[in-house]
Amino acid sequence: MTILLWVLQIGLAAILLGAGLTKVSQPTEKLRDRMSWVDGVPPGRVKALGAVEVLGAVGLVLPAATGIAPVLTPLAAVGAAVVMLGAVVIHVRAREYPAAAFTGLLLVAALLVAWGRFGPYAL
Repeated sequence: MTILLWVLQIGLAAILLGAGLTKVSQPTEKLRDRMSWVDGVPPGRVKALGAVEVLGAVGLVLPAATGIAPVLTPLAAVGAAVVMLGAVVIHVRAREYPAAAFTGLLLVAALLVAWGRFGPYAL
């Protein structure tokens, strides 16, 4: 189970890092092609969400890997779950069901990491 949790942590971190860096580094106009939801959102909020995703990605892996404040890893997983829950709602409202299903899977992965790292497989 520990190996599965590491695989989920690294995979979730990679996805969050990629999505977050895209939001932080690209202008909102360029994001509209791939992320239609940014139309009604102020650019500052899109950048803030990207920064939260990057920090979450770091929090999923770095504390657990270094042994420094490893309680931050399950906390980052809970934060990732909150972000994914919001993403599911946004995608369902926009009738983007494949995207909602994918973010739903990421939500389940984040919850599994949080459960495992807070509970029986804590670091």
